Amino acid sequence: MASRTTPYGAFNFVVNFDGGQVFGGFSDVSGIGTEMTVAEYRNGNDRENHVRKVPGVHKVGDVTLKRGVVDSKSLFDWIKDVRLNGVKGQKKSVTITLLDEAQAAVQTWVLGNVIPLKYTGPTLAGKGGGDVAMEEIVLSAESLSIE
Repeated sequence: MASRTTPYGAFNFVVNFDGGQVFGGFSDVSGIGTEMTVAEYRNGNDRENHVRKVPGVHKVGDVTLKRGVVDSKSLFDWIKDVRLNGVKGQKKSVTITLLDEAQAAVQTWVLGNVIPLKYTGPTLAGKGGGDVAMEEIVLSAESLSIE
Protein backbone atom coordinates (compact mmCIF):
# COMPACT_ATOMS: atom_id res chain seq x y z
CA MET A 1 0.00 0.00 0.00
CA ALA A 2 1.50 3.31 -1.08
CA SER A 3 1.45 6.15 1.41
CA ARG A 4 0.17 9.54 0.36
CA THR A 5 2.75 12.33 0.21
CA THR A 6 0.51 15.24 -0.78
CA PRO A 7 -1.76 16.96 1.76
CA TYR A 8 -5.53 16.75 1.48
CA GLY A 9 -7.59 19.70 0.32
CA ALA A 10 -9.41 21.68 3.00
CA PHE A 11 -12.58 22.06 0.93
CA ASN A 12 -14.05 18.55 1.24
CA PHE A 13 -15.60 17.94 4.67
CA VAL A 14 -18.79 16.95 6.47
CA VAL A 15 -20.19 18.24 9.78
CA ASN A 16 -22.56 16.03 11.80
CA PHE A 17 -24.35 16.67 15.07
CA ASP A 18 -25.09 13.79 17.47
CA GLY A 19 -23.98 11.10 15.05
CA GLY A 20 -26.02 12.08 12.06
CA GLN A 21 -28.27 15.10 12.62
CA VAL A 22 -27.45 17.51 9.82
CA PHE A 23 -28.22 21.22 10.06
CA GLY A 24 -27.28 21.93 6.44
CA GLY A 25 -23.94 22.12 4.69
CA PHE A 26 -21.27 24.41 6.08
CA SER A 27 -18.84 26.34 3.90
CA ASP A 28 -16.29 27.10 6.63
CA VAL A 29 -15.10 25.47 9.85
CA SER A 30 -12.44 27.23 11.90
CA GLY A 31 -10.95 27.16 15.38
CA ILE A 32 -10.48 23.42 15.87
CA GLY A 33 -7.82 23.15 18.56
CA THR A 34 -6.87 22.47 22.13
CA GLU A 35 -4.45 24.15 24.48
CA MET A 36 -2.75 22.95 27.64
CA THR A 37 -1.63 25.25 30.41
CA VAL A 38 1.53 24.62 32.40
CA ALA A 39 2.49 25.55 35.92
CA GLU A 40 6.07 26.60 36.47
CA TYR A 41 7.73 25.16 39.56
CA ARG A 42 11.24 25.23 40.96
CA ASN A 43 12.55 23.21 43.89
CA GLY A 44 14.40 25.40 46.36
CA ASN A 45 17.36 22.99 46.41
CA ASP A 46 17.77 22.62 42.60
CA ARG A 47 21.38 23.17 41.51
CA GLU A 48 20.37 24.82 38.23
CA ASN A 49 18.38 28.01 38.26
CA HIS A 50 15.48 26.95 36.02
CA VAL A 51 11.84 26.01 36.38
CA ARG A 52 10.13 22.71 35.76
CA LYS A 53 7.01 22.74 33.59
CA VAL A 54 4.16 20.76 35.10
CA PRO A 55 1.13 20.09 32.86
CA GLY A 56 -2.08 21.67 34.07
CA VAL A 57 -5.61 21.88 32.76
CA HIS A 58 -6.42 21.83 29.08
CA LYS A 59 -9.14 23.63 27.19
CA VAL A 60 -10.74 23.31 23.79
CA GLY A 61 -11.03 26.37 21.57
CA ASP A 62 -14.34 27.67 20.29
CA VAL A 63 -15.21 26.36 16.82
CA THR A 64 -16.89 28.61 14.25
CA LEU A 65 -19.16 27.22 11.54
CA LYS A 66 -20.39 29.28 8.58
CA ARG A 67 -23.05 28.41 6.05
CA GLY A 68 -25.41 29.97 3.59
CA VAL A 69 -28.86 30.62 4.99
CA VAL A 70 -31.17 27.71 4.13
CA ASP A 71 -34.83 27.02 4.80
CA SER A 72 -34.22 25.36 8.17
CA LYS A 73 -34.81 26.49 11.74
CA SER A 74 -33.31 23.42 13.44
CA LEU A 75 -29.98 25.13 14.24
CA PHE A 76 -31.69 28.13 15.78
CA ASP A 77 -34.15 25.85 17.62
CA TRP A 78 -31.15 24.28 19.38
CA ILE A 79 -29.92 27.75 20.36
CA LYS A 80 -33.39 28.63 21.63
CA ASP A 81 -33.62 25.39 23.68
CA VAL A 82 -30.29 26.11 25.39
CA ARG A 83 -31.29 29.70 26.01
CA LEU A 84 -34.66 28.77 27.57
CA ASN A 85 -33.87 25.44 29.28
CA GLY A 86 -30.16 25.62 30.06
CA VAL A 87 -27.67 22.98 29.00
CA LYS A 88 -29.37 19.96 30.60
CA GLY A 89 -29.95 17.52 27.76
CA GLN A 90 -28.91 20.09 25.16
CA LYS A 91 -25.21 19.28 24.81
CA LYS A 92 -24.36 17.64 21.51
CA SER A 93 -21.48 15.74 19.98
CA VAL A 94 -20.16 17.34 16.78
CA THR A 95 -17.98 15.49 14.30
CA ILE A 96 -16.03 17.20 11.54
CA THR A 97 -14.75 14.73 8.96
CA LEU A 98 -12.18 15.57 6.30
CA LEU A 99 -12.77 13.60 3.08
CA ASP A 100 -10.42 12.63 0.27
CA GLU A 101 -11.13 12.95 -3.44
CA ALA A 102 -13.13 9.69 -3.42
CA GLN A 103 -15.30 10.93 -0.49
CA ALA A 104 -13.64 8.51 1.95
CA ALA A 105 -13.03 9.71 5.50
CA VAL A 106 -9.44 10.76 6.12
CA GLN A 107 -9.58 12.22 9.62
CA THR A 108 -12.37 13.03 12.06
CA TRP A 109 -12.35 15.59 14.84
CA VAL A 110 -14.92 14.91 17.57
CA LEU A 111 -16.09 17.76 19.76
CA GLY A 112 -17.77 16.60 22.97
CA ASN A 113 -20.42 18.27 25.14
CA VAL A 114 -21.00 21.10 22.69
CA ILE A 115 -23.36 24.02 23.23
CA PRO A 116 -23.98 27.02 20.99
CA LEU A 117 -22.09 30.07 22.20
CA LYS A 118 -22.88 32.74 19.62
CA TYR A 119 -25.04 33.16 16.53
CA THR A 120 -24.53 35.83 13.89
CA GLY A 121 -27.12 36.31 11.17
CA PRO A 122 -26.40 37.41 7.62
CA THR A 123 -25.41 40.89 6.52
CA LEU A 124 -28.15 42.02 4.18
CA ALA A 125 -27.58 44.76 1.60
CA GLY A 126 -29.61 45.73 -1.46
CA LYS A 127 -26.53 46.56 -3.53
CA GLY A 128 -24.77 43.17 -3.27
CA GLY A 129 -26.49 41.42 -6.15
CA GLY A 130 -24.93 37.96 -6.20
CA ASP A 131 -23.70 37.61 -2.61
CA VAL A 132 -24.91 34.65 -0.56
CA ALA A 133 -26.64 35.36 2.77
CA MET A 134 -24.31 33.76 5.34
CA GLU A 135 -24.92 32.87 8.97
CA GLU A 136 -22.36 31.91 11.58
CA ILE A 137 -22.52 29.89 14.77
CA VAL A 138 -19.78 29.61 17.38
CA LEU A 139 -19.69 26.38 19.37
CA SER A 140 -18.22 25.84 22.82
CA ALA A 141 -16.89 22.31 23.42
CA GLU A 142 -15.57 20.61 26.54
CA SER A 143 -13.47 17.99 24.75
CA LEU A 144 -11.68 17.33 21.47
CA SER A 145 -10.44 14.03 20.10
CA ILE A 146 -9.19 12.84 16.73
CA GLU A 147 -10.31 9.52 15.26
